This record gives sequence, C-alpha cells and structure tokens, in this order.
Amino acid sequence: MSLHGKCEKVRAVILDVDGVLTDGRIGYGAGSDEEIKFFHVRDGLGIALARKCGLKVGILSGRKSRANQRRAEELKLDFIEEGCRNKDEGLTSLLKKLSLTEEECMYIGDDLIDAAPLKRCAFGVVVADGAEELDRIADYRTKAKGGQGAIREAIEILLKEQGKWEKILEEFL
Repeated sequence: MSLHGKCEKVRAVILDVDGVLTDGRIGYGAGSDEEIKFFHVRDGLGIALARKCGLKVGILSGRKSRANQRRAEELKLDFIEEGCRNKDEGLTSLLKKLSLTEEECMYIGDDLIDAAPLKRCAFGVVVADGAEELDRIADYRTKAKGGQGAIREAIEILLKEQGKWEKILEEFL
C-alpha cells in the first residue's frame, strides 16, 4: 500500500515516550527521586498541529513517570497509557477504549518493545536512532532522532498525505 493509502484513514497518533518524545536518557539526582527528562519544543508544536487537525494524540509507554504525565498535561494529550510492558496488549486495550481500529492509527517507536504496534498500526514510524531491526516492519524512519523533532517530522508527513498541511501553513505564513 502507498504512503498516502496508509495515512488517509489515520485518526490517532500513538507515541512511545523514552527514545521518541525524549532522547531516551533518564536522569536522577539533584536531591529528588523524580526523573528528569527533556522534551523538544518542536515535537510539542507537531502534536498541537495534529490535534488542531482533529487527530487524537497520546502515549503508550512501557514506563510510568511523573515527567510523562506532566508533559501529557501540558500538551493536552487525549490519552496516556503507562507501565505497559506488553505493547501488543496495550495497543489492543487502547484501541478498545478509544473505539479505533489499527487502520486508524499511526505509531511512533524506537525499540524492540514497540514492534507489535509498529506492525499493527496503519503507519508505523521509527525514529532515526531507533533499533535497526525495526526497519523490517516500519513504514518510515525519520531523519530526526528521538527527542529531537522526530515526532514533528512524522506528523508533518502524515498531515501532508492527508492534504491538511497547506491549510496549516496558511495560518503561519
């Protein structure tokens, strides 16, 4: 199926966090038990643009973290599923909760734990520095690394394929 065919029915963008929304590093210290994570502002804009175009955007993460929850709140994400070690089961549960099908979802991941949703979703995206083995099943590998604009890049491709990008540009240019 063509890229356009894979993207045209997508209604939701599902994101891994560590290595996708972040560069994969997790910091501890400074007298706190809280994790420190860094998120890229460009990814935040991409998510806002997707939501503005009527897409649902949210998280399916293997780890649970207050930093994840805070970023989800800031971005007004539509859903957040954390602590999901088996992402195949997590995706099945999420699709049921959201009344979506696999054909209506794009998934962005970076490592082997993301293989099942990458295979199952209509448009599976791996970030530039993600595991090479995922190229066997992913539809696209970004040029940007995780936590450095990869989500923004993937969302731009999706919106272009859906014919929504030019309208977005009109608002800014």
